[in-house]
Amino acid sequence: MNPYVLLAGAIFAELLGTTALKLSDGFSEVVPSLGVVIGYGLAFYLVSLTVEELPIGVVYGTWAALGIVGVAAIGVVVFDEPIDLAGILGLFLIISGVYCITVVSQMSAH
Repeated sequence: MNPYVLLAGAIFAELLGTTALKLSDGFSEVVPSLGVVIGYGLAFYLVSLTVEELPIGVVYGTWAALGIVGVAAIGVVVFDEPIDLAGILGLFLIISGVYCITVVSQMSAH
């Protein structure tokens, strides 16, 4: 399977797990707590498959960065958390970093 599809799946699973973490209320809610375990378990499994085919720095950097951006977006949209210009700039810089290591740099397998 395409390693970038696996990586996208890992990022999506992490976003689900992290959203469930917010909803779990300190693991006092059963269904969201199960979502945390399943989401993070699937995310780590998919990342483990991805690092078999792509450099670990590229995989982990992309996974972590897009997870941060995705969770921040979920926080703003779903949980009505605040964001300001500095936060938007920071998220843009994170996305720019992913672009640099995956497209511009020789780190990634092209």
